[in-house]
Formats: sequence, structure tokens, C-alpha cells
Amino acid sequence: MLWRGWGWSESKRRDDQNGIIKAMKIYLDTCCLNRPFDDQRQPRIRLEAEAVTLILEKVRQREWNWVGSEVLIYEIEQTVNTERKERLLLLALEANQTIEISEKIMERAEALSSLGFGEYDALHLASAESVKVDVFLTTDDPLQTIANRNKKRLSSLIVNNPVKWLEEVLKK
Repeated sequence: MLWRGWGWSESKRRDDQNGIIKAMKIYLDTCCLNRPFDDQRQPRIRLEAEAVTLILEKVRQREWNWVGSEVLIYEIEQTVNTERKERLLLLALEANQTIEISEKIMERAEALSSLGFGEYDALHLASAESVKVDVFLTTDDPLQTIANRNKKRLSSLIVNNPVKWLEEVLKK
């Protein structure tokens, strides 16, 4: 069971140290944010786009907290298509929290890069780890493969596909 100890709602988690119920913290990488703007003719892309859209709706309803980062903004700014870039930047403004890249995050990203993660992926993961998100969501299969291979080295960070993760969370 993925979310042990969550008895009240799939959208909340219990902080056992303080007994406080907190909204789930979710990190969406750039691949996830792009999904709603990708070609929807392929079933997998359409499903992932719908999952990302539902997650963002939960964020807008304040049921879940979306954590972004400076690397997310930087990567979006590299988007060639101007209209897509503008839409993605507007979307990124909806994040509840934006992690600034610190020296500690840079050092952790270097360590993650040595495990096979790409530069941006390593920075995304290090940013997410730094604030102890509940889940890191991506539609990037190679990133998920490397993460699965290195689970023990990811500081208990859960890396998942948005469709698979939603299926697990919404079952509860």
C-alpha cells in the first residue's frame, strides 16, 4: 500500500510528529506539464494529459499542494514554441511553492547525475527531495526506469507516472 497511515482522505496526509493533517505535496516535472499540450491522438498521451489535468484541478481546489522549482521554470523557458511556452509559464505560476536552487540541491543533483539521471532530471529530483514531496510525477519513461533502479538512493522519494499514481490514490 503506497500511502500507509492516511486514514481520512486520499488528498490529505497525517503529520505524525504534530498530529496535523496536511495536503499532499506533489512535484510535477516538465514532461507532465507539457502533456495537456501534446498531440492527444495517442491513447497513452491522452490518458496522461487527463491525469495531469485532474491533478492540477485538485491543486486548484486546494486539496493537494503542487511544488515546482526554478529548474522547472528554466526548462519551460527553453521551449521553442512561443505559444506553448507562454501557456506553460502561466501554468507554472499556479504552483503552491517554487524551490530555489541552492548549493545543497546542486550537490545532490550531481550525485543523482552519477546514477544516470540527466542534468535537468537530477535537478528536479533534488529539488523535490529537498522539501520532502510525497510523490514526484513524470511521464518520462527513462527517468522512471532509472528511479526504479535506484529506489534506495532516492531518500524515500516516490517517482511515478501520473496515471498509475492517480489509480493508486483514488482507489482509497
